[in-house]
Amino acid sequence: MADAPRITGRKAAPGGARMKCVASPTLFTIGHSTHSIEEFIALLRAHAVARIVDVRSIPKSRHCPQFNIDAMPGWLEQAGIGYAHLKALGGRRHSRRDSLNTGWRNTSFRGYADYMGTSEFAAGLNELVAMASERPTAILCAEAVPWRCHRSLIADAMAVRGWDVREIMSAAPARQHKLMPFLKVVEGRLTYPGQPEVQEKLGVLRRALEAGEESGAAKGDLVNEVRERLRGRAKHTGSKKVV
Repeated sequence: MADAPRITGRKAAPGGARMKCVASPTLFTIGHSTHSIEEFIALLRAHAVARIVDVRSIPKSRHCPQFNIDAMPGWLEQAGIGYAHLKALGGRRHSRRDSLNTGWRNTSFRGYADYMGTSEFAAGLNELVAMASERPTAILCAEAVPWRCHRSLIADAMAVRGWDVREIMSAAPARQHKLMPFLKVVEGRLTYPGQPEVQEKLGVLRRALEAGEESGAAKGDLVNEVRERLRGRAKHTGSKKVV
């Protein structure tokens, strides 16, 4: 599905010559949240985004109708920003019984990770690459924060392909997307397998907290032991549905 990571930077050429540094292409991600039209356009302009690729499975918002597909393309066009709905990358996918992505406890995220192994996802990702190669592009979903949205998994897939994925949260410089710490890439396929040893330590910590048997220092040691390996993961394993 996904290509191997592309290595960029300085590299020695035959004869000792230097090859030029090749910059990675950039893709942005953004959530419409409860922004007004004016606020949203200001965010896009702050990052020079020229096209929105909507990756919502259902491109509508009950509470923010300005982001409905029958309204949004029009006001984006007036602002000089393109719009495309890419249904092939939409969420709301079902997990498989034989899922390889048991690192996701949240079934919505696990279902999307399973979907990432399909030809339909690969085709959608190729379409995104083609569009994002033409002009500065941001993929759009509803959630304000990327770690509560399936666009973080799309970001993983694009980063593995060598793209510099940036997460728009405000008008400040967009931060670089970080790959999920439990992501594995084998022959181009992205999977999120479980981590039994980490789950065991989490179970010990949970039981200690419930029983109140461990000292504060011991609990702190357990927390610190798993924190780095689960960096960002707890934010992805809640009850939020993928849209």
